[in-house]
This record gives sequence, structure tokens and C-alpha cells, in this order.
Amino acid sequence: MKRDELIFPRPLELQADMPATERGLARDGVRLMVSRLENGMPIHQHAHFHELGRFLSAGDLLVVNRSATLPASLPAHHAGIGEFVLNLSTRYGPNLWLAEPRWSFAKPGPLPLKAGDVFDVGGLTGRLIQPFPGLNRLWFVHVCCDLMSVMAQVGRPIRYGYVQTEYPLDTYQTVFATIPGSAEMPSAGYPFTENLLSDLNERGIQIAGVLLHTGVSSLEVEVEEVEQHPLYPEYFEVPTETAEAVNLAHAEGRRVVAVGTTVIRALESAWEGNRVHPAKGFTRLFVHPARGQLQSVNGLITGLHDPITSHLAMLYVLAGQDLIRTAYAEAVKEGYLWHEFGDSHLILTTPPNQP
Repeated sequence: MKRDELIFPRPLELQADMPATERGLARDGVRLMVSRLENGMPIHQHAHFHELGRFLSAGDLLVVNRSATLPASLPAHHAGIGEFVLNLSTRYGPNLWLAEPRWSFAKPGPLPLKAGDVFDVGGLTGRLIQPFPGLNRLWFVHVCCDLMSVMAQVGRPIRYGYVQTEYPLDTYQTVFATIPGSAEMPSAGYPFTENLLSDLNERGIQIAGVLLHTGVSSLEVEVEEVEQHPLYPEYFEVPTETAEAVNLAHAEGRRVVAVGTTVIRALESAWEGNRVHPAKGFTRLFVHPARGQLQSVNGLITGLHDPITSHLAMLYVLAGQDLIRTAYAEAVKEGYLWHEFGDSHLILTTPPNQP
């Protein structure tokens, strides 16, 4: 796939710059676009997220990410460049992290840094080891002591320039969050509320959980051949009960709908032969059209993704390029909002009760 196939026009004013609750909505009051093929033609319907159950069927299985968000944005100081922001991404050991140095929440790098540089982060000494191969914006960093306590003291949720106001960490937790570890909120779960979960339960819609600790936001694909875009490893777990629930749903012809691209990566990483197996570890799985069809899911609940990002390649695999591109054109036309506090997209690839 060529990089140009991930480009589409998206006006900057369609970036959600505050949570739904700050716009006078409940979390589940954001808009929901539902996309599917009907007789080979793309169909896009418009609703609100609290109506999600209308578009699902009894027996459908939603698989959610139970990772909770860390206050992973830390103040740092370098003797040569002064103050900067260190956004932690992924933990690979007690003192080893992948991280993104930034000038500020609104201004990314690159910073004039080199391997071996020493810096202060929250009162601890850190050292730059090397950039991640092919992703020079991200650095491996070693810190003398445990950063978890520093995050608890001085850390803030990661945010970017389109969100001008600082919000508390609770704003970035989903209703499913139980295990801290994500640098950024697994945002597909953001619009779910307890009221909505009660409604889904009454409709006979099941829920199972996986874990994938998300790093910093999907980086723009910079290579011409999309399949050559590097991804860094992220930690995941698919427990036995979730693997069994997914396999049973498939065996009985019920739909499995991932809540977030992170869930697809976890389930596909655990797919072996013709079923999902319990698994845990680090995954670098990149879902793109050349890899072939997805095996583990029949649908996806997700946000709206930026142009030229690897998430779009995954959506093309899930539902086909024509359905996704027409959906995004529809979202722009109808004024849907992008990013973690934006609107939602339900993509269904099979009718109910169809294996």
C-alpha cells in the first residue's frame, strides 16, 4: 500500500478540543456513525453513542481494553536546552522506558539531543540511550529510580496542542480501566457509561476484556510503502476467559466487536491456527492490507483517526478501503469531531448471527 492512500482532507476545526462533558454532553452523548456494506454498497447511519445497542444484537460480544491511563507527561530539564517535557510511552523494565521528548505539550521535537545525554526528570537522573530505529522522535531512556512514584507526584496526562486546557487524570480513564499502564487513554472506550453498560446488558450483549498498554499516539507514516512503517512493542494480555468467549462466539456465529484498535492488535497477536489462545507479552503486530484479513473480529468501535496513520491501514483491512474512505468523507461532511474526546465510529463487517 502506498502512503498516498492514507491521505484524506480533514479540516483542523474538526479536532475535539475538550471532553464531551465540557461541551454540555454526557460521555455517551457524542455522535456515533455506523458503517457497513449492504448489497455491496457503503451505508453510513448517524446516531449518538448512547444508542449503540440499537445497532448490535443479542449475543454480540464486545471486547474492551482494561488498561488505565498513567499521568505519563513529566517535567524535565537538560543542561544544554533547559526545560522540556518528557512523555513516557512504554515501559520495558524497572528503569527502562521508551519516551518522547517535546518542547511542550503543544510543540513536538525534535530536540537537539544525543545518545548519552543526561537530564533531570521529576528530580531523578535520566540518560538517553538511543532513538527507536526508524522513529527518531522516540528515545529509549534509562532512569536511575522508579518513575511510577514520580508520575504520582508531578505527572500529568499526556495532551497535545488541540487541547488547551489541562484536565485531571480521571478525565482520561474509561469505565473499563482497572490496570494502570497506558501512556494515553485507550480512547475508544471513552464514551461508554454505566448507564450504557446496563442497557447493553439488558439487550443480551456480552463484554470481555483484554489488556494492551498503549504508548504515545500513532505516528504519521513517513515511508512510501506503508508496510515498511515501524511499530514499537506494546505489552498485551489476552486472558483465558476472553479467549474462550471469543472462540465460542465465532463457533456460534455471533459477532465479535473490538472496542478500539488496541483490542484488535491484542486479539490478532493471540490468534493461532483457527482460534484465539491465551497470551501475554509484547506485540509489534502491524495490521495492514498486505498481511491479509483479520481473523478475530467482525466489527470495531473506534474514534476517527488522522490522515496518514497506521490505524487507517488497519481499518482498510477490517472493512475495505472503499467503505472507510466514504465513511471519512461522510464524517467530514457532517462535522464529526476527531481525537480522544471526539465522536465515535462503529464499523460492522457481518450481519448479526452470520459466521
